[in-house]
Amino acid sequence: MTQQHITVIRGDGIGPDIIDATTKILDKVGCDFAYDYADAGLVALEEHGELLPQATLDLIAKNKVALKGPLTTPVGEGFTSINVSLRKQFKLYANLRPVISFKGTKARYEDIDIITVRENTQGMYSGLGQVVSEDGNEAEAMSKITRDGAEKIVTFAYELARREGRKKVTAVHKANILKSTSGLFLKVAREVGERYPDIESTEMIVDNTCMQLVMNPHQFDVIVTTNLFGDILSDLCAGLVGGLGMAPGANIGEDCAIFEAVHGSAPDIAGKNLANPTSVILAAAQMLEYLNMGDKAEKIRSALKDVIETGDRTTRDLGGEAGTNEFTQALIDRL
Repeated sequence: MTQQHITVIRGDGIGPDIIDATTKILDKVGCDFAYDYADAGLVALEEHGELLPQATLDLIAKNKVALKGPLTTPVGEGFTSINVSLRKQFKLYANLRPVISFKGTKARYEDIDIITVRENTQGMYSGLGQVVSEDGNEAEAMSKITRDGAEKIVTFAYELARREGRKKVTAVHKANILKSTSGLFLKVAREVGERYPDIESTEMIVDNTCMQLVMNPHQFDVIVTTNLFGDILSDLCAGLVGGLGMAPGANIGEDCAIFEAVHGSAPDIAGKNLANPTSVILAAAQMLEYLNMGDKAEKIRSALKDVIETGDRTTRDLGGEAGTNEFTQALIDRL
């Protein structure tokens, strides 16, 4: 059997700390991956003069699977978001953001289990029509939704729900105001939902969804929505289970996938053995499921659950006093 090659982008700030912790855990659980390291972000800018070198793109294209830490795009300097560039380059149309409650996190809710499926390439993040007037007093941007894009993402959500034995898919929209773009998305979502009579189909306006997630999050199972709304809602969902440090992300296309920590690079604590690696560890578990190694993913999640629940060598954001290395060792001891 050919060894699986994984493109690994360690990233900026705490990225190397949490990525290195994660590869140790993957090795311990017996994955036997070959790691091909590549640069992106500020590290790449300093080393190669560009945020996303062609060599990195080539390596992702070759291996088809990548694991990456947080990347920093300089703000206000004309640079395009690296994450958006990667999603467009590899047509990673589905952004998958699950949140699950772990006892011991001191989160405001218990028993949360919600997946947000976000369309990744269209809508307000497509980068179309961005214009600022010469006098700086007016700005425009264009949102574009296609029937094909909407159908692909909604079908992805229903197939995921069916595969995982989930009961309900909620299509989130703003069709009452954005009658063209959000209206098309909702129309397609209704059509797709009719093909899955075994799954309950509901729809909800985005602002009401935000309120309902805070008041009664347990009513949600799978949420499917457009790019901007999905970005906001998935972060709100992360807040239900303890924050972005507990939330992984997967970007999935037809033949390529990138798995990532969804939080920032936190340069103030980089290299200080303080970072919580949970987000990228959970992203690695998503990667294992994508590679049909679900048994190993479950072992990692089980070990993580036990470490956090018992408070054994947890990091400060989880109420403990341990560092990244000690937290990682606690997981390795259980594996």
